[in-house]
Amino acid sequence: MELFDPALLAYCESTSTAEDALLKKIVRETQAKVLMPRMLSGHLQGKMLEFFSKMLQPKTILEIGTYTGYSGICMARGLRPDGKLITLDINDELEPMVRGFFEESGLAPRIDYKLGNARDIIPTLAGPFDLVFIDADKFYYSEYFDLVIDKVSSGGIILADNVLWSGKILVEEGQKIDKDTQALLDFNRKVQDDPRVENVLLPIRDGVLMARKL
Repeated sequence: MELFDPALLAYCESTSTAEDALLKKIVRETQAKVLMPRMLSGHLQGKMLEFFSKMLQPKTILEIGTYTGYSGICMARGLRPDGKLITLDINDELEPMVRGFFEESGLAPRIDYKLGNARDIIPTLAGPFDLVFIDADKFYYSEYFDLVIDKVSSGGIILADNVLWSGKILVEEGQKIDKDTQALLDFNRKVQDDPRVENVLLPIRDGVLMARKL
């Protein structure tokens, strides 16, 4: 399901600050060389992530799901001078491409790029995190939330991507639900019912759930 009229989306992009040369390069390289380029954050979402980061001026950002580095670079641009981004991904085949993009961004010294299973790595991280972006295996979203929530600073923000799941979260009675859709429905309800956060679901791209820790 296309959630938004392509013409309306194009208008939104045309009236937003344009991608710079590096971000455009990441889009081109991802589309040409990487499977499932739709996973890329892209122009509007990337600019939103950059804005949130610049407004928060976080000391530490945790990103669960690096992919080709677009979203990480956007968020790292808002770090305070002594800040760092920790980004986790399980796909080591993309490492040379991603590290190259990080070097080109000039932000590589402030980015800690870790390869491995996020569910194993997160418990080893001390925190606190001022901004968390979850954009990895949808089946484990609830587990990622449980692993990070106590490591998020008061007033910190958790963002989770793809929570509308191309509209599949609108389930009719009796309809069969696949495991990823069910996992996202459970995650959205979990955050909604958690008294430790206040939250809003933003209808941007494929849906971004924003939770602020109280």
